[in-house]
Amino acid sequence: MSFLKETTRLPLNMIKKTTISPETPQTDEKVIDIEGQIKNLGKKIRELRIKKGYTNAEFFAYDHRINRSQYGKYERGEDLRFSSLLRILQIHNMTLKEFFEEGFE
Repeated sequence: MSFLKETTRLPLNMIKKTTISPETPQTDEKVIDIEGQIKNLGKKIRELRIKKGYTNAEFFAYDHRINRSQYGKYERGEDLRFSSLLRILQIHNMTLKEFFEEGFE
């Protein structure tokens, strides 16, 4: 409790406010288009499905025991957990390195 009483507060003029926006990158920082990269993930997942011979995402999802509506979200680049990505890569017998070799910065 005594620690809380002894804590000093900085005046507001001493606190540096930092805002990072895609329009104005900082000199040493890279700006990542997060939404664009996630959409790119979905596009790549779709390409893998088509390469495997499935023209329909629902058939692919059904054959591999993935919830069909959820798989549709994956291909649209929505709501994709890392574990779900790993499962999809396992279906395609592909490593993370192989998946990210092309099309990502």
